[in-house]
Amino acid sequence: MKQVTFPKIATVVINFKTPALTLDCLSSLAPEIRCFPGSKAIVVDNASGDGSLVDLRETVKLRLWDDWVEIVESAYNSGFSAGNNLGIAAGQRLGGFDAFLLMNSDTIIYQGALQALAHALWTEPTIGLVGPRLEWPSGEVQPSCFRAISPTTEMAGAAKTGALSRLLRGDLPLSIDSENGTQREALDWISFACVLIRNEALSAIGPMDEGFFMYFEDVDYCRRANQAGWRIAYVPEARVVHLRGGVTPGEFSQNERRRRPRFYYESRSRYLAKYYGRTGPFRANLLWTLGRGISLARELTGGKSPHTAAREAHDIWIGALGGLRNRTTDQGSDRA
Repeated sequence: MKQVTFPKIATVVINFKTPALTLDCLSSLAPEIRCFPGSKAIVVDNASGDGSLVDLRETVKLRLWDDWVEIVESAYNSGFSAGNNLGIAAGQRLGGFDAFLLMNSDTIIYQGALQALAHALWTEPTIGLVGPRLEWPSGEVQPSCFRAISPTTEMAGAAKTGALSRLLRGDLPLSIDSENGTQREALDWISFACVLIRNEALSAIGPMDEGFFMYFEDVDYCRRANQAGWRIAYVPEARVVHLRGGVTPGEFSQNERRRRPRFYYESRSRYLAKYYGRTGPFRANLLWTLGRGISLARELTGGKSPHTAAREAHDIWIGALGGLRNRTTDQGSDRA
C-alpha cells in the first residue's frame, strides 16, 4: 500500500490503572503515527491514583516521545465516554487534526494498520467511522461488527436459535470475510476498542454521550453517525490485537457467563430508553424473558449449555430502573 502522509491524526488512549498496557499500546503506535507528520497521541489518565501519571510521564520522557505524546489528567474517573471526550477536546484545542483514533489501553496496533484505516477513510468521503480487524494474541478474529440492538433483537439473543435470529435479524455479530473484507451489508455499529473517526463526522455527530459510564456508548455513537448520514466501515487489512485482560478466547467466553456489573445493564437500559422511549427497556426485558424461555427449554430437553450471564434475568430489571437516570453508575472501573 502506498504510504499515506495525510491526514493529521490525534490518537486518544484512556489509562485507568494500566500504565504498562498503555505504554505497550504507545510503543506499537510510535512507528505508525510517524507516518502522519504532525500527528499526536493524547493519553487521558482517568484519576488512576496509583502512580500511573508518574510512570507515564517518566517513560514518555525517557523514550523521547515528548514530541508526539501529550498526557491529560482527569480530576475524577469520568468513564469511557467522558474520558474520550476529554482527550478529543484536548486534541481540538491543539488544532489541525483531520481524524481521531480512539484506542483501548489494552490494544496493540500492527504495522500498516493506521495507514490502512486512513486510506479507507480518505478514499470514501461518505465514511465517517472505520474499524480494524480485532484479534486475540493468537490471531483469532474477535467479533467487532454488529447489527443494531433493539427490543426484538434482545428476544433473539436470549433465545439463541438460528431460525429466530434470521427472522428477527438478531444474530448481532456480523459475518465479515476475514480474507478479503467483503462487507455484505451495512454495519450498524462497530467496537470502539479501536476506531478512526473523521473530524467532520465528529463535528456533525457531536461528543460521546457521557451518560454512558461504560458499555453501549459505541452502539449509541454509531447509531447517531448513521442518523447523521455517515457510513461505518470495516478494514480487515488493519490488524489490531485486543488483549481483553490477557485471557484466551475460551476463558473470555467463560467470563461472559459470569455476573455482569450493574452499570452494564444501566447502560443497556439507557440506550433502549433513548431510542425506543421510556418503555423500551421494559419491552426489551419482556421479549428477552420470552426468548430466555425458549433457550431454557432447549437446555432442559437438549442438554445445551446456558449462554446467558449469571443472574441476568434479575439484573436486566434492576438495570431498567437505574438506566433511566441521566448518568449510569460510576463504579470506578476501566474498560477492557
